Amino acid sequence: MLQIIVLALAGLVGTMVRQIPAYALRNNPIGYATEIADLHLRYDPITVLGANIGPTLVDVFEALGFFRIFTAPWFTFLLTLLVVSIVVCTLDRTPRLWRGVRQVRVVQPAAFFDLRLPERAAFPAVEATDDELASALRGRRFKVRRAVEAEVDGAPIRHLYGDRNQYLKMATLFTHLGLILFLIGGGVTGAFGYETVLFVGEGQTAPVQPVGTPGNLLVKNLGFEAPVRPDGSFADFRTDLAVYRDGREVARKTIRVNDPLEVGGFVFHQNTFGAAETLEVRDPTGRLVWHAPVLMDGQVLGKPQGLLSLPGSPYGVFVILDRDATGAGRLTLVGTDGTIDDDGSLVPIFADQVALGGTTDLARTAGYAIRWTKAGAFTGIVAKRDPGQPLIWLAYLSLISGIVLTFYFPRRRVWARFVGGRLEVAMLADRYVDARREFGQLLDDLARVTGRHPEQRSG
Repeated sequence: MLQIIVLALAGLVGTMVRQIPAYALRNNPIGYATEIADLHLRYDPITVLGANIGPTLVDVFEALGFFRIFTAPWFTFLLTLLVVSIVVCTLDRTPRLWRGVRQVRVVQPAAFFDLRLPERAAFPAVEATDDELASALRGRRFKVRRAVEAEVDGAPIRHLYGDRNQYLKMATLFTHLGLILFLIGGGVTGAFGYETVLFVGEGQTAPVQPVGTPGNLLVKNLGFEAPVRPDGSFADFRTDLAVYRDGREVARKTIRVNDPLEVGGFVFHQNTFGAAETLEVRDPTGRLVWHAPVLMDGQVLGKPQGLLSLPGSPYGVFVILDRDATGAGRLTLVGTDGTIDDDGSLVPIFADQVALGGTTDLARTAGYAIRWTKAGAFTGIVAKRDPGQPLIWLAYLSLISGIVLTFYFPRRRVWARFVGGRLEVAMLADRYVDARREFGQLLDDLARVTGRHPEQRSG
């Protein structure tokens, strides 16, 4: 219970505190640094009693792994410990559980039928046969066993025992197995799974895994659409996505948020989108050095921003999407060669603005002619491989089966004995059974068989 409580508290932290996406945790130091910088922006302004604790809070949370709870080593250790504990507990309990359901006692002593105990009854002067009583029990789906013993004076005492759902108490093992498989499935996914986010402009391609991975998949954005409702909100966003392996197309589908593409062990989910502006760049000699979309996957002062490294030059160009006074789109282009100012900021080398279809002033952009040829969008796709998924589904089925069998098919047991002309009846049931009601129904059946009503009844 202590382990479960600690894990529940850790899960609560993981739910309430923003978690770093999986793609930024897997050999992606730039992505990780970007996420930490974003967390600083979120939490740094926090103050308590006038003291700014935000930066320290981020550093402490990062050191404790609170921004990556579900992949933190200590969380993995706790999950492993819980698996071991459940296995040991199950192994310890199973023999006793098996003995409890396997061993039955048909003959019970007279004290067992004491009417002061709950669910006990007695019928006087009964002339019904054992077969008639057994038939009544079978009518309520009891498996019937019989035994006969002799009283001290030699008169036989006939016993009947009815058992319903005898072995289903073992279904708790399915519940335990489900919990174990859930934890193992999560561990398999954490250790061997893969997840990344791919930003792909229209007509562009991107590898799913790092370049050089054997059998790597390549995705291509053949077209992206984000239709708008009359009120300006997005009605949908979808991508015509093709997947290639070794230069051959292996799958193609128009994916949506809840309609992914599955191929090669990967699932491709439509996740996000943003602006992607196509630029044509010619160097000072007039040679074409770039003609492709620039993904505006960053932000500057709340405006979409992308970065273009000019091929064959030391310059990088920050591209910022904005609007002019008339509401028309415009791009602000700021070039830098990576020089850092005394205050730690990049030194701009050139800057200019351009409208759609326009070209920059060569004198203001270091001799480079930068033309904005097309306004478009990129698509953001989550590519995920989850090898633990089959175990998770198996765990779900096992857990649900165990719960259903345990709660909806609890065990009931009935003992009856004929002593002379007297019939004594007793019933025991698991705690999920309305024993009083079911015992009353059973007595009604016995009353019809015997033609008698119980002279005494408890419970």
